[in-house]
Amino acid sequence: MSIQTIGLVELSSIARGMETADAMLKASQIELLEARPICPGKYMVLVCGDVSSVQNSVDVGKAVGGHTVVDEFLLPSVHPSVIAAISGVSPVSVVGALGIIECFSVASLIVAADTAAKAAGVELIEVRTAMGIGGKSFVTMTGDVSSVKAAVEAGVATLSEKGMLVEMAIIPSPHPQLKSSLL
Repeated sequence: MSIQTIGLVELSSIARGMETADAMLKASQIELLEARPICPGKYMVLVCGDVSSVQNSVDVGKAVGGHTVVDEFLLPSVHPSVIAAISGVSPVSVVGALGIIECFSVASLIVAADTAAKAAGVELIEVRTAMGIGGKSFVTMTGDVSSVKAAVEAGVATLSEKGMLVEMAIIPSPHPQLKSSLL
């Protein structure tokens, strides 16, 4: 299946998160990609489908989630490498320059990863979504130095608009042991 539109609702309550996931699935013909607790005691619901169905589902999720909604998004025409990087099945086999973007929310980070992937010729290595890292999220990417720099700058710009950026780094020539730890 070719995923073209994804939407996510991130909530501060696990109980309300499960209720929200159920309502989102009942609201539209969508596919659930992920629904699970994330650190620190939050819950995320990630869905895909056609644009109008995902939009309706996210709108319902925001309404049901109410005051527990931390962040959300709708990404039509999502870059294909984003889903692979979230799933941990990125096809990257060689690491060149390394770019890292770290942020405070899963939703904002996925949007930043999509923006970065579309901005320059980089390969996303991983999108880590708030597990075991205190609720923060990060994306790692590789390519030539100028592409990684352009991609990181584009992703950081989207996070800065919402005040979600924690930190970013560009490593032009990562140590071989660091490279092997990424793959």
